[in-house]
Amino acid sequence: MSLCNHYEHFKGAVREELNARAAIDGVPPIPGWDGDVHRFFEKWLKEGAMFQHIVSFWRHRGDGNVKFVHYNDLRADLAREMRKVAAFLGIDVSESKWPDVVERCTFESMRARGDEIGSFWNFEGGAQNFLFKGTNGRWRDVLRADELAAYAGRTMELLPAGAAAWLEDGRAAQSTRPSPK
Repeated sequence: MSLCNHYEHFKGAVREELNARAAIDGVPPIPGWDGDVHRFFEKWLKEGAMFQHIVSFWRHRGDGNVKFVHYNDLRADLAREMRKVAAFLGIDVSESKWPDVVERCTFESMRARGDEIGSFWNFEGGAQNFLFKGTNGRWRDVLRADELAAYAGRTMELLPAGAAAWLEDGRAAQSTRPSPK
């Protein structure tokens, strides 16, 4: 749903310019948005590029310089996950600063300070449309039962079991699903 939102609000002139450069470089174009979630999902699922992307990183999940961070885990306990990322990066943050640092990193705070955290010039509506809802799993309420079944089948086909579980649930999946291939 986030990707649909990004396609919907990505400025057409920027898309056209990037697609012209992509054509020269032999890179697939950024698709336009016609508002049909179901048609988009069918094509997205068939292409499987996101699954290939995840597999390319999944192979390196045990490497010392790779840290997987899942949005569900961030939403469940932002402070805990931020501490883990800081430790992974070797960043020392004093205890007295943690509450303020965590507060600045909440979705709501980042959305309210969009102009401070980045440039969203290529999106209609800027940060407000790029940082749209801050939720996860909305697709389950939008897609039809046959689409959800097709998604489940495609994940089983293209992803190792552990990667599929992590993609769906984050770290919580590690205790409830089969171990990774």
